[in-house]
Amino acid sequence: MTNALNRFNLILLLIYTFLFINFFTRTILLLVSFQYIDLSFFQLIQIYGVGAFYDFVASSYMLFLLTIYLLIIPNIIYKSKIHTYFVYLLLFIIIYLCLFNIVSEWLFWQEFGKRFNFIAVDYLVYTHEVLNNILESYPIPMILSSITIVSIGIVVLIVNKIRLFKYAIESKVKIAQRAKVASVFLSLPILFFYALDNQPLSKISTNIYNNELAKNGLYSLFSAFRHNRLDYDEYYKTKDIKKVMLNLDKLEGFNDKKMKNIIAQGEPKPHNIILIMVESLSAEFMGAFGDNRRLTPYLDELSKKSLFFTNFYATGTRTVRGMEAVTLSVPPTPGRSIVKRPDNHGMDSVGFIFRDHGYENKFIYAGYGYFDNMNDFFSHNGFNIVDRTDMSDSEITFANIWGVCDEDLLDRTLKEADKSYAKKKPFFNYIMTTSNHRPYTYPNGKIDIPSHTGRSGGVKYTDYAIHDFMEKAKKKPWFDDTIFVILADHNGGSAGKISLPAWRYKIPLIVYAPKIIKPKNIHKLSSQVDLMPTLMSMLNFSYKGMFYGSDILNSNFKQRAFIGNYQKLGLLRDDKLTILMPNKSTIEYRIEKQTLKSVRYKNIPIDKKDELDIITYYQSASYLYDNHINRIEKNKTRFSTDN
Repeated sequence: MTNALNRFNLILLLIYTFLFINFFTRTILLLVSFQYIDLSFFQLIQIYGVGAFYDFVASSYMLFLLTIYLLIIPNIIYKSKIHTYFVYLLLFIIIYLCLFNIVSEWLFWQEFGKRFNFIAVDYLVYTHEVLNNILESYPIPMILSSITIVSIGIVVLIVNKIRLFKYAIESKVKIAQRAKVASVFLSLPILFFYALDNQPLSKISTNIYNNELAKNGLYSLFSAFRHNRLDYDEYYKTKDIKKVMLNLDKLEGFNDKKMKNIIAQGEPKPHNIILIMVESLSAEFMGAFGDNRRLTPYLDELSKKSLFFTNFYATGTRTVRGMEAVTLSVPPTPGRSIVKRPDNHGMDSVGFIFRDHGYENKFIYAGYGYFDNMNDFFSHNGFNIVDRTDMSDSEITFANIWGVCDEDLLDRTLKEADKSYAKKKPFFNYIMTTSNHRPYTYPNGKIDIPSHTGRSGGVKYTDYAIHDFMEKAKKKPWFDDTIFVILADHNGGSAGKISLPAWRYKIPLIVYAPKIIKPKNIHKLSSQVDLMPTLMSMLNFSYKGMFYGSDILNSNFKQRAFIGNYQKLGLLRDDKLTILMPNKSTIEYRIEKQTLKSVRYKNIPIDKKDELDIITYYQSASYLYDNHINRIEKNKTRFSTDN
């Protein structure tokens, strides 16, 4: 058996190398997040022990094909000089990829505070945008050169100093003997595939950073591919669906046909809507919420002249989650956003309601709308599309990989509004900005923060661009009859020491129409799902819909907010946060103190009503989607017929 093992010493050598590199990676991530980690001797043992196990699991997957190769390659080829050089090259490539993974994980951790997950899967799908974003944000040539030099050094060390490698190269064993050893190495990843599911052993703490450190990045990436969408009934607590739907009626006014029937008094008021969804505009950046950096001087002043919602929350941590919540008015169901799912055409969307009321709806995006499946989603849910492909060179003064600068985008919005006005049609323009996104580049000379120096500049430039847009809009004949809505798609960062840090989900909502709306601060707890029902109430629309949101301005509005990530589903209500976990458990916290940049939770016993209500919200939302109930073909009559 020893001779048979010799050829596979190469596998053992690479496993040892992989384990060491991942130990090094884990230590780096631990050090850069030291202030957020709950440290104890037992926790360190768990982090490194469980982490090493998943490193080994990942290595078994990674080396599966190499094991097959070593099994089938004949001795006459294996022992040749050319093949020896090929092994050198193969060794270099594998080590290079392992080192490249260290850098990738570090960059991903910087942005999200997590190992690779659904976001990383998306990034692999949209390589053009992501790679160019990385090229514009980091000194990639220097990084790649450094990785190359270190990889060569490690290969030279292995070839000249490590006996295992010498034994592997000199091995000469018949295939029958090789098969015995190969069967062990090949059976391991198959065993792990069926025995393990989404790194359950890595849940070693209530601290999210500790749990993430106990994972392996490559295995996390594989797991995200494998679990592209989380099935609610399989992963979360459930109740009898009849009981759930009855409770939904009590909570949100759904009738026995699983929809709301909103009956307005009087005639509709078809004011134009310009909705500007700003990339990553957290409450923490605005002076109106207490920030003292003066990054949003115009929006701070505008908030005083508007309906300003001071206790408003994003439902998720990605742009498509914000779009999903606004257009469909649904909580963030587990897994990918509905915007990104293939089965999302003809949804119960506000786009169809506005279209049926005679509006010309347009989704206007700074970049290429194929990214994140945005064009496909909006074009099949009541909107026409305007993106970068529709903009001429003369319209673009500045652009980066994510899209044209906010000024150019908003100038195009003015033109689109003019076109609709010329047709004597009310319009609903849904604009998605991109300038407040890494690499945070924008035209020079506009603000006092140089381009490409960080998010503060991105925020301040967006504020400048919106100011410029508003001044131009005031000169338009449609201005007095238009409601301007400004909100964020999501928070400015998703990392946090604990699951679902509420402060990170808090975003601004400004509704401005000086000839239509009186300024007022609205302090009610609400979220993105409530935006369109509130606007449609302002417009005096009657409609039917399966919308979880309600009119925030109504005296009977029940205060609550939905927040979540791709796995954890949260309900904020009555100074409590209730969370559904993907292991069929529920946890609940009392919010003891929340500031602009922190929140302190206290674990409390689960309130039975809170648990029933959060299950009702999320189970019903998944049920309506999975069973094609919230589709336009199921609800062809969009106006209320009972008016």
